[in-house]
Amino acid sequence: MDTIAILVTAYAMDVAGGDPPNRLHPVAWMGNWISLGRRLAPKRGNAAQFLFGYGWVLLSVVLIGAAAFFIQAASTLMPWIVMIGLQAFLVKCMFSTRSLSKAAGCVSDALCANDLPEARRQLSYHLVSRNTESLTESQVAAATIESVAENTSDSIVAPLLFFAIGGLPGAAIYRFANTCDAMWGYRNTEFEWLGKTAARLDDLLNLVPARITAMLILLSGAVMGMPWTQGLRIWWRDRYRTSSPNAGQPMSAAAGVLGVSLEKLDCYTLGKELDSPNIDSIHAAVRIMWMVSAIWGFLLCIFCGIAAWRSV
Repeated sequence: MDTIAILVTAYAMDVAGGDPPNRLHPVAWMGNWISLGRRLAPKRGNAAQFLFGYGWVLLSVVLIGAAAFFIQAASTLMPWIVMIGLQAFLVKCMFSTRSLSKAAGCVSDALCANDLPEARRQLSYHLVSRNTESLTESQVAAATIESVAENTSDSIVAPLLFFAIGGLPGAAIYRFANTCDAMWGYRNTEFEWLGKTAARLDDLLNLVPARITAMLILLSGAVMGMPWTQGLRIWWRDRYRTSSPNAGQPMSAAAGVLGVSLEKLDCYTLGKELDSPNIDSIHAAVRIMWMVSAIWGFLLCIFCGIAAWRSV
């Protein structure tokens, strides 16, 4: 039952306080470590870059997994409430419902103020790596919804699933892989070979969570009275239209449930026959994200409770 207590406490921390400052955030430390790897990596030679990237990812997984295992084991020697609080804090750092909601809110607030340049800036700063300078209002809304949907998987469903299965080491290793892919997973001259291992590892780890997220989006839409059958149809038709084997899963489900077309220029269009998204669509996407988070937390508590009961 300790796992349930940790999950509930982590959720409470997330809702109440959001993320800690970067100097106290383990994921920020992971980012610094990944940046160090980038500086040390060979600047040329496909084979050399690939081997360095492979070795850096492997070393990092071992170190981060071992550190998380040690902290988890050491915390069991502490008073129960301290153990729960410490592990809950670390688990909270591995997922981010409130921060994702806040990031989308920054974009929608700028759009509400009719400040498209600021909306583009907020989108680029918080949510996407693509160039946003020429995006229209509906394209900004679409990119925001896409990011909310994809990060519902990457930043909520997946890390909590790996915590439920593998404890702190599972959540920490997943968060490292996802962060490394976000920093290195680009198909350009610098990262094509350096980031290949990180990208493939992230693809593998997200195969199941992305599909669970798509189904949770459909379920959340049904609970909220949205057209979940349309979501099912668009998801089934468009889920593989993105270059990523996983990103299109939650994004296409969200497009159908929200009744909007999500387009990334020259890359893909999800729900092409649907309406263009707007500010209200962003707000609806955020509400779905919160519903997915709540349902998933409840389901994980049931799963952990059954696992604890069967182990007695």
